[in-house]
Amino acid sequence: MNRRNIPKYKVGDTVVITMYGTVGKITDVKLLDGNYVYEVNKSDGLFVESGLQLLSEYEGEVVEQEHIDIEYKYFFGDLVQVAGYGADLFKIVGFRTEIWRYKEDAWEDVIYELSRISDGEWLEAGEEEMTLVADAESADTFIQKLGLLYLVNNEEKQQVAVSKTQNLVRKAELDAIERKKEKKQLIDNLLDIYNDYKILFTMFHDQEYFQVMRVILRKLKSVVNEDGKSHV
Repeated sequence: MNRRNIPKYKVGDTVVITMYGTVGKITDVKLLDGNYVYEVNKSDGLFVESGLQLLSEYEGEVVEQEHIDIEYKYFFGDLVQVAGYGADLFKIVGFRTEIWRYKEDAWEDVIYELSRISDGEWLEAGEEEMTLVADAESADTFIQKLGLLYLVNNEEKQQVAVSKTQNLVRKAELDAIERKKEKKQLIDNLLDIYNDYKILFTMFHDQEYFQVMRVILRKLKSVVNEDGKSHV
């Protein structure tokens, strides 16, 4: 087998990243464009063979590895609210720590992965954006109580909606009755006028009276037929 097809290091080897003088373990080996690259301590970056050396063979100065204690404010299953999302509730489903190191500065960020209770929407947030509502042990009980409260509130809203609908129906009925009264009054008035002009036409046979009678008849037909139920 060609030597170039065999990786120089294997998973579990303790190596030095020569650029930094830091020590780590090989956690994955990948073949990229015909060359082997290595993951160290499960980091996002990959290192080429020339950038690594077995600790047992390294003669340079090794930088002491940093020990970091991270205090987590929230844990898996905790129920929280997030700034900018109102009363929406989220459950913590994961978290990670991002470590930042520079020549004159250093800090760690804890990022929480959240799932919204109402629809499962995924969200990332920092500790400063979150407020604890219920810890993991009481989260389910809290959600159940909240669900019961939602049902009660929803029932009250439905009752209010039904009451409003009934009021609207009643108003519509009263409006319809009033319109019928107004329509009957209008028809009665038109009939009175028609009969008056009919008497005048009978007495004097003036065509102007007859023309007025015809206009009144057309108006009567329009009023009577406007609901599409009655016809003259």
